[in-house]
Amino acid sequence: MTITTLSSREFNQDASGAKKAAKKGPVFITDRGRPAHVLLTIEEYQKLTGKHSSIIDMLAMPGIEDIKFEVPRLSGDLVHPTNLS
Repeated sequence: MTITTLSSREFNQDASGAKKAAKKGPVFITDRGRPAHVLLTIEEYQKLTGKHSSIIDMLAMPGIEDIKFEVPRLSGDLVHPTNLS
């Protein structure tokens, strides 16, 4: 596990680099030289909290209503006779 420390300015200038670093370990983000935030992958966060997302949690996420999804209609025979002999 690698621990990375970034200033707020460094984090703002290279958020994608911070996300890559978080795959190797926690990323501490400092504000005026003091640790203020920690960036973790969702897997590491779930290990720490012992929580796993349920489908209910995922459907309650902000912005989920903006996702467009249409269920395709089924057509044709859905029931087929089975020969058990």
